[in-house]
Amino acid sequence: MRFGLFGTGPWARLTQGPALAGHPGVDLVGVWGRRPEAARELAGRLDTRAYEDADALIADCDAVAIALPPDVQAPLAVRAAAAGRHLLLDKPLATTVPAAREVAEAAAAAGVASVVFFTLHFTPESAAWLVEQQETDGWVNGRAEWFSGIFDEGGSDSPYAASPWRREKGGLWDIGPHALSVLLPPLGDVTGLDAITAARGPGDMVHMALRHVSGASSTLTVSLSVPPQASSMSAVLRGKPGIVTLPDRGEARHVEAFGAAIDALERAARTGEAHPCDVRFALRVTEILATAEGQLGAAG
Repeated sequence: MRFGLFGTGPWARLTQGPALAGHPGVDLVGVWGRRPEAARELAGRLDTRAYEDADALIADCDAVAIALPPDVQAPLAVRAAAAGRHLLLDKPLATTVPAAREVAEAAAAAGVASVVFFTLHFTPESAAWLVEQQETDGWVNGRAEWFSGIFDEGGSDSPYAASPWRREKGGLWDIGPHALSVLLPPLGDVTGLDAITAARGPGDMVHMALRHVSGASSTLTVSLSVPPQASSMSAVLRGKPGIVTLPDRGEARHVEAFGAAIDALERAARTGEAHPCDVRFALRVTEILATAEGQLGAAG
C-alpha cells in the first residue's frame, strides 16, 4: 500500500514515520508538512521524498497517514477521502462535531477504509483485554483515569509539552479519547448526549460521568497538568464477572502499535469490513467530548 505521511512534528518523527518506513507492506511515497524545511528534513531521515503540495502527495498514494493537529487533520482527511484514499488518522478526529462529521461522511461517500489510532486498541496486551471485556456481559460500572504531567509548572521534557493545540484544548481532548475508547466498547454507547455530566478540577482536569445503553454507568478523569510523580493511567470494570483492571502496558511501544494500525487499515481496505476504531467511532467520541466541553463552558 502506497502511503503519504502528512505532518512533521514529534508524533510524525517518533511514531508514524518510523512505523511506516519500517513496515514491510508499506511503500512510503513521501512526506508533506506545513513547514517545507521540516518536510525535507523528515523525508531525508525516512529515505523518501518531500512534497510541497499536499494534493500532489494525495494523488500519488493509496492511503494517507496524518500526524497533524485535529482541526488541521479533518479538512485534509476530507480531501483525501474525496480522492479515494484510505485514511489512517489520529485521535481526536476533530474538536468540533461538524468537522468530524464531514470526515465520516466523506469516507462513507467515497467507500474508503478508515482507522483512527486509539493507541490501546493496537497495543497487544490492552487490545486483547478490550476484546475480552467487550465479549463479556454483566458490567455495571467502569472507571478510567488518565493523569499526565506534561503541563507541570516545573517543566516537562515531553516532546508534546509545547503543542499549541494541547495547550488550548487540554487533557479533555488529548487523553479523553483514550479513556472513552476503553469505556465505550464493553459498556456500550452513551444513552444520549444528555447522559453526560462534566465538571472541572484543578488545572485542566476534567471529570465526566456517563450513562450507557447497557444500563451501566461510568466515570472518567483526565488531566495533563498533575505533578509528574502523580502521573498514572488506569481503567477498571465491575460487574457480574467481578473486577477487572486494564493491564499495565509497561514501556510505551507506539511504533509497534502504529504498525498494527497499518495492518488494520490494509485489512479493512482489502475486505471491506469496517474496523471498530473507524471514523464513525471517532465521530461519536468527538460528540461526547464536545458535549462535555459545552457543559464546562456553560459553567464558566
